[in-house]
Amino acid sequence: MILADRDIAWYMEKGLLRIEPARPDTVRENGVDLRLGDEFCRFNPQAPELDTRKPFNRDLYYICTRAGPEGYTIQPYEHVLATTVETVCLPDDLVGLVNVRSTFARLGLYIPPTVIDAGFCGQVTIEIIGSAYPIRVYPGQRFLHVVLVKTTSPVAKPYNGKYQGQRGVTPPRLDKS
Repeated sequence: MILADRDIAWYMEKGLLRIEPARPDTVRENGVDLRLGDEFCRFNPQAPELDTRKPFNRDLYYICTRAGPEGYTIQPYEHVLATTVETVCLPDDLVGLVNVRSTFARLGLYIPPTVIDAGFCGQVTIEIIGSAYPIRVYPGQRFLHVVLVKTTSPVAKPYNGKYQGQRGVTPPRLDKS
């Protein structure tokens, strides 16, 4: 079941769903909108082969910057990591399905399927794939729409993985197995 605005407001009023900071335009008809943070990381095209069984060096594989009021330009077909302004904390009976807002999708920006697991708490790191032309985005813009789905029962094991509590752009935390 997809939560409507009234259900979302109820979850927030009860403190079961936390979105901080929440603004008057956060809760929408059938989901919540999240804003872009100011940290962006470009994939480094000069990086060497990445061995997924060896320690990961963020500085070798990403070029990270903070965007100011001048914004941040996503180049054509470029892959960029970004984060949300908001910290999102889901209870053990809600899952978030993350989409780019339709205005940005109509410009050709894309994000791969992203799920916020039941029990997750932290800022959301997303991958943005650029359009056919450069697009400048700005910190604070409503960029994502998250549809909240109620599970049939609370999950037995709420999320408590390696990204719990993440702040800012969080690169992959590779398993060593």
